[in-house]
Amino acid sequence: MGSQPYAGGPGYHEDALFGLEDIDTGQERGAPAGAGPLFRDSPAARRLLSVRAIHAEPAAAASPRGRQVIARFPGAEVIPVESHWGIPELHGNEGNVDRWVRIKSEVLVLGEKKTLTTRPNGRSADWIAPGPANGCAMACAYCYVPRRKGYANPITVFTNIERIIAHLSRHVARLGPKAEANQCDPAAWVYDIGENSDCSVDALISDNVADLVRAFARWPAAKASFATKFVNPDLLLLDPRGRTRVRFSVMPPEDAKLLDIRTSPVESRIAAAGDFLEAGYEVHFNLSPVVLRPGWERDWALLLRHMDDVLPGPVKEQAAAEVIMLTHNKDLHDLNLGWHPRAEDALWRPDLQQPKRSQNGSWNVRYRNAVKAEAVEAVHALVAAHAPWLPIRYAF
Repeated sequence: MGSQPYAGGPGYHEDALFGLEDIDTGQERGAPAGAGPLFRDSPAARRLLSVRAIHAEPAAAASPRGRQVIARFPGAEVIPVESHWGIPELHGNEGNVDRWVRIKSEVLVLGEKKTLTTRPNGRSADWIAPGPANGCAMACAYCYVPRRKGYANPITVFTNIERIIAHLSRHVARLGPKAEANQCDPAAWVYDIGENSDCSVDALISDNVADLVRAFARWPAAKASFATKFVNPDLLLLDPRGRTRVRFSVMPPEDAKLLDIRTSPVESRIAAAGDFLEAGYEVHFNLSPVVLRPGWERDWALLLRHMDDVLPGPVKEQAAAEVIMLTHNKDLHDLNLGWHPRAEDALWRPDLQQPKRSQNGSWNVRYRNAVKAEAVEAVHALVAAHAPWLPIRYAF
């Protein structure tokens, strides 16, 4: 299903820019007839995002997408700012650690993405697309996003979605058809659209993700991809036509209860796979992060056996996985000690870790080479034993 190209309707041409007539204008989109209320209007969604303040660049607030976001949270105070990066009380303020989760829930930022760059990747995806948002309402203790954005990490919605999609349309057109299969995909250029956010949560706020799913459904040479730890059933109402890959991140439930704060339970992520495949998505899994602690191999074996037991055959037939070993960071370690020190008992293991310079120049820690190599080999063996239908696309 997921690898079949979509030829488009009459008059469709792969080179064509995504038409402005196909961009949502900011009006609230209702559920299709008979679909019932949208999940994003439910009490559960409102608990995750009970927005009280929206820091907004003036142009972003005035845009159709900005007006859509503001309309979704009518009780929120709109606070003008010159730049979405220039909010001292939110960005780079270590004093916010005691309000970490509250800020994620109660604050949004609206801005325009000024620089549109598509970067090569070659691991999970061929390309990293300019994302429609950054930041996250969830609070995973190991997440690298806060390192890039400051100590408070609310979601920033980029309102100039039409520019982002036009940029991607030109990029796809320049590439043309994919000539050679690789680990990312055998036939399509894969674009990660959620590097610095979780698109399932972003879709609770605006139609940016819906617009991207709609765009990729029209581009036969390309496929969108994003990892998620949140089950948003509103995404099932879209029409991806096999051109969007959802990668559900999973880990042993005991790890998730300690580390995956404010996310959907791992069991729910696995249970959603069949529904997403039936709705037209390609469904993969991220075994991520693999955290080395006593009993980790036993618990990963239990998780893989659970996946083997409950996943329907069609999901297994098209699934693949990425294995991502934990990478941690000294600044994030210090931050976690201020709000969730128990997490650091599992994450901060100087006896097993070594420093590593990241691509953005910061110093992280990862498992020592020999420790990591042994663990990756163990994960491969566990998958082969308990979920042999699950090919591993890459391990990092």
